[in-house]
Amino acid sequence: MFEAIYSYPQVLRRHRDGPWAEERERFLAHCAEQGFSRATLRQTAAELLVVAQYFDISESTFIAHDVEAAADRWVRFQRRRQRIQDCRWSRQRFVSTASSWLRFLDCLEQPQQETKPFAHLIDEFSDFMRDERGLSAKTIAGRCWQVRHLLDSLQTAKHSLARLSLKEVDDYLTMKADQGWGRVTMASAASALRSFFTYAEMRRWCPSGIAAGIEGPRVFREEGLPRSLDWQQVRQLIASTGGCGARDIRDRAILMLFAIYGLRRSEVSQLRLEDVDWEHEVLCVTRSKLRRTQDYPLIPVVGDVILRYLQEVRPRSTRRELFLALKAPFRPLSMNDMYRLVRSRLAVLGVSGPYRGPHCLRHACATHLLASGLTLKQVGDHLGHRSAYATRVYAKVDLAGLRQVAEFDLRGLL
Repeated sequence: MFEAIYSYPQVLRRHRDGPWAEERERFLAHCAEQGFSRATLRQTAAELLVVAQYFDISESTFIAHDVEAAADRWVRFQRRRQRIQDCRWSRQRFVSTASSWLRFLDCLEQPQQETKPFAHLIDEFSDFMRDERGLSAKTIAGRCWQVRHLLDSLQTAKHSLARLSLKEVDDYLTMKADQGWGRVTMASAASALRSFFTYAEMRRWCPSGIAAGIEGPRVFREEGLPRSLDWQQVRQLIASTGGCGARDIRDRAILMLFAIYGLRRSEVSQLRLEDVDWEHEVLCVTRSKLRRTQDYPLIPVVGDVILRYLQEVRPRSTRRELFLALKAPFRPLSMNDMYRLVRSRLAVLGVSGPYRGPHCLRHACATHLLASGLTLKQVGDHLGHRSAYATRVYAKVDLAGLRQVAEFDLRGLL
């Protein structure tokens, strides 16, 4: 591996003769497989040559404190010889490189994470929702999050669940309301806690009657409007990615999938290379809620943007996910990455409001399709709704249809 990144004999000799050459070379080969550039590999190799002098990996494993102590010794040594300008940054680089190398060699003990006394209860509840109820992973994660926050605040373990009272649960919900939780969030929390305590009562973990006594605020169906951008703002958002930089090219493809196809962030993050059928010009999307695939025609403007991303920007990687990070290691973009992408782009444009994630683009897509003359059924099919019930909320933003209703003359029927 050293020969692949260095060509001068004296440099090669220095790395070959340095401590733990074989272990350093194995780590560099691993970094190369992760997509590290040659320049980054050279920098890492130079740092490893220094780091290796401070650890005897033949005798024992190390903990984080050992790495910190070695970094301090190295900084003091360099400072005495006035070789470093920014001690803080250099120390961070030492710690980062040493930790990564030792972790790769399985020589760095990971700190034991504190196990919550109620963690196994939440795990059992999660298994029940998945295996018995068949709920989606997103729903399970949301409910477990609510239960975990309640138990964290009460410091409740299994042995004390038997002494838990309904008043304590009510006090928790009241506290969250005072902290600014909205009615919809409060209703969701109450529903999650009812579900948990129903299961806990069935397992005889807590007194009966708690689940039935948990009440959330009343939320009327369809009382709100879909929170979306107007189409002009969507056009401005996509136009903001008109540059030739790698990030602009990748983000443009992602934003078009959100805005034109109305995809959810989970659906975009799960797209794979084989989901784009270039021969038949079809985009295959795995619907997260329907648990099935849906085919879309790959319109030319979106296909061209994706193709440019693949040809010019996407890193060479064995990963099959369509969208990857631009810097090594080239991991797939997560749902949170998608959210931050949209939110940061909207912030640059000065768009304010509580809803600035990918879902507002999905709402904008639906609203734009309605304004263009499509029916609610057609919009629902485009969004992947399983029934018209989920689409009817957009009838409230169908201004043309609402005007027709308002102008309908009922005098002839009287």
